[in-house]
Amino acid sequence: MKTIGIFYGSTSGSTKYVAEKIKKQFGKDAEIHDIKHASNEQIEKYTNLIFGTSAWGIGDMQDDWESFIDNLSDINFTGKKLALFGMGDQDEYPESFVDGLGTMYCRLPDKSIVVGAWPTEGYKYYFSLADTDGKFVGLALDEHSQTDKTDERIAKWVNQLKGEFI
Repeated sequence: MKTIGIFYGSTSGSTKYVAEKIKKQFGKDAEIHDIKHASNEQIEKYTNLIFGTSAWGIGDMQDDWESFIDNLSDINFTGKKLALFGMGDQDEYPESFVDGLGTMYCRLPDKSIVVGAWPTEGYKYYFSLADTDGKFVGLALDEHSQTDKTDERIAKWVNQLKGEFI
């Protein structure tokens, strides 16, 4: 498998924490980067990508992703696969659970490269921009009310990605 570039935006540290867990699952096949310090060229050097964001307030993306998101239209995603993960709080924000993840997906110039869809079963929310056709557009995690499920979900998702990445 080609090296995977993991790009995260993290304000409180939970998205970075999860990005590090994902990297650990992939081992030497993954490199991790804070989107705050990333460039288009850095993203383009990877064939397989993972982007991670949290949701802030009523579903906004994390600030560093908010600042970077317009760059996505200038990146050449030809021949690449992209997986997404998002953090949210389904107890506090059931009306906008992992909306940052959904917003990131909506802003992608080419959605056909996205892999890693995740089932919505086992979550308690009533609306999410990341829910498309009964699945999340990527891994949805809740470090507030479902911390006990994070490691298992990451392990299953990484195993799924190993089959979906080029």
